[in-house]
Amino acid sequence: MSFTSLTFLFIFLPISVILYLVCPGRYRNVFLVIASLLFYSWGEPIYIFLLVAMAVFAFFIGRYLDQSTGRVRDESDRKFILVVAVVVSLLGLAFFKYYGFLIDNINTVFRSNLKIKDLPLPLGISFYTFKQLSYIFDVYRGKVKHERNFLDLLLYISIFPQIGAGPIVQYSDMVSEIKERRPRIYLFGIGFEKFVIGLGKKVIIANSLALLWADVKAIPGLNMSSMTAWLGIIAFSLQIYFDFSGYSDMAIGLGNMLGFEWQPNFNYPYISNGVRDFWRRWHISLGSWFRDYIYIPLGGNRRGIKIEIRNMFIVWAVTGLWHGASWNFIMWGLYFGILIFIERMISRTTRFRLPRVVGILITVFLVVISWVIFDLSSVSQIFKYISVMFGVGAKTFDSEFFYLLRANWKLILFAIIGATPLVNIVIKNFKYRFGNRGRIGVGVFYFLIVVLSTAMLIGESYSPFLYFKF
Repeated sequence: MSFTSLTFLFIFLPISVILYLVCPGRYRNVFLVIASLLFYSWGEPIYIFLLVAMAVFAFFIGRYLDQSTGRVRDESDRKFILVVAVVVSLLGLAFFKYYGFLIDNINTVFRSNLKIKDLPLPLGISFYTFKQLSYIFDVYRGKVKHERNFLDLLLYISIFPQIGAGPIVQYSDMVSEIKERRPRIYLFGIGFEKFVIGLGKKVIIANSLALLWADVKAIPGLNMSSMTAWLGIIAFSLQIYFDFSGYSDMAIGLGNMLGFEWQPNFNYPYISNGVRDFWRRWHISLGSWFRDYIYIPLGGNRRGIKIEIRNMFIVWAVTGLWHGASWNFIMWGLYFGILIFIERMISRTTRFRLPRVVGILITVFLVVISWVIFDLSSVSQIFKYISVMFGVGAKTFDSEFFYLLRANWKLILFAIIGATPLVNIVIKNFKYRFGNRGRIGVGVFYFLIVVLSTAMLIGESYSPFLYFKF
């Protein structure tokens, strides 16, 4: 079930929220677990057993790793159990997500003909596996006590706003709200606003941009002008931002409506002044996870430049591989690893700083190129597309470019403006300046977003969030 399905918007969401709010406080976690498992089982019911089994495994591992229980007194035994827990936790992810990739490469290297069984990827397996590992790591470090109530741990791993595509809220940041929280009217209102904004981002903007990118990619043999290539990849750069930040807004908004307060997952990444700044603003929860559970435990930047470089490239290779079982994702991760390494070396060897506007433009330029690597799975296609972008064997303009630009320039301009804080500033100032009338006006604006989004959903085919496949 997707947040943008009519079933979710007009049946599951209102019924589940109303029942949750009228449910006695001590039963709300039980209700949320039932609702989350129902939500998860909507598409592939069989995989609910995998989800629950992973939660059971984490529950018992946590009991043994918790130093306060005295079950495992020797530190070497604790480390051994931790390693086993990590390996077992990653087995399901590795099997479903990477087994086909592994067999493909074995066939290529050894010229074998091993068959690949086509298995559907369990919804959100990358996300709930990382949440499970977050719990195990936090207990191992003594950051939190092991969970005594299995349903509370299952709620953390399976809670329906986060199960499809995050955000990956760490267990230590969420445990207190699982135990004690109460829905509040003002928080519900904030959550509803975020949810509606996310809905508009996804349905009105991202889905429309997806059509433009699909038109460009469909040009046979990538026989297009360089400006057409730029137009297409700019559309995808905006599409993936509005798609994923839209999902995050909807998820965080749903959490607010249920009484949870989760940190933003995006902070206007396309106004970043530097690649490192971009990754502090893009998919914040994933970046925090890799920093806290891989980069820092490996030594971070505290053990000399060689170890720092090693750690940096390990993290970025894993970041790329996490996004998908294909060489283009590994290339994409290493691309950012190289850029961040260069940026760090420059910042350490010189005090010169580019003007902020120039820094933003260079960052956007580099990030836009990265999305070619991200979305085109064939290495030859990637190099061909980038070559066309820079005019190698291609015209600067063609009739296709002018046609697509005329049809989509308003959408692209609106998306560029929407990717900055400007719209949010205008809405806040409108409320402040006009008081109750301003709030009513903003309410009408949100109502129109819902109406237009619903109309578009009725009239189009199913369009899942891009990050569902990761």
